[in-house]
Amino acid sequence: MADRGRVRVETGQKRVRVYMGGDLVADTAAPRLVWEKPYYPTYFFPADDVLASLTPTGETISSPSRGEAEVLTVSTASAKAEAAAYRYPDSPIEELRDLVALRWSEMDAWFEEGEQVYVHPRDPYKRVDILSSSKHVRVEIDGVTVAETTSPKLLFETGLPVRYYIPPLDVRREVLRPSDSHTECPYKGVASYHSVEVNGTLYQDAAWYYPFPIEESQRIAGLYAFYNEKVDIYVDGVKLERPRTVFS
Repeated sequence: MADRGRVRVETGQKRVRVYMGGDLVADTAAPRLVWEKPYYPTYFFPADDVLASLTPTGETISSPSRGEAEVLTVSTASAKAEAAAYRYPDSPIEELRDLVALRWSEMDAWFEEGEQVYVHPRDPYKRVDILSSSKHVRVEIDGVTVAETTSPKLLFETGLPVRYYIPPLDVRREVLRPSDSHTECPYKGVASYHSVEVNGTLYQDAAWYYPFPIEESQRIAGLYAFYNEKVDIYVDGVKLERPRTVFS
C-alpha cells in the first residue's frame, strides 16, 4: 500500500472487468484501489489491461495530491464515451503514473470476479453485519409513533450508525405514502422508498426497504428502516441522538 496525504493506493485481489456497448473495455487481475474520496475507493487499471482506445480530450483535472490528470475519451468497436477516463502520467504518486481510471457512470457494467457490482467498488475495509435482536425499537416522527417492534434486524455498516430494520407488520401502513425514489448500494442492492405523512406534513422518503437485496443482505428483505438522522428512534426506552452523517 502507498500513502500520500489522504490518498491511499493498494492492489486489489479481485479480477475486475468493465463493459461498454457490449464490448470489453478493461480486464485486470491486479486492479488498484485509490481512495480519491474518503467514503469508497476508485478502481484504476494498469494501462496494458485497458482494451479500449483512449484519446486525449485536451482537458485536464488538477489535484493537489495526485497532480495533473489527462482526461480521455473511451472508444470501442461499438461505443464511444467522451471524457470517460483519466490518468496521471506525471503524478507525484509514482504508482499512479501508469494507471487509467474509468468513470463508473459512463460504463455499462462492472464485474468483480463473476458478479456485477453497482454504484462504486466495494471497499475491502467496509463490513456489513445483520443481526437479529429482541430490542424494543420505536420510531417517532413529529411526536407520532410510526413503527414499533421487539424483533428488529440491526444492520451494522462500517462508518454509519446502526440501522434498525423493522418488520412491515410493525410499521403503521396508514402513514406511508408511495414514492418513486430509488437508491443503489453495492453492499445491499436497490432500495425503494416511502414518504411518511404525519399531522398533515409529508416527510419525503423517510423510510426505505430492499425488496430484493443482494445475496449477503437477504436478511433485511422487505423490512423497513428510517433515517436515524431525520426521525426520533427509541431503543429500549432510550431516545437516540441524531447522528451527523452524509445523510443528515
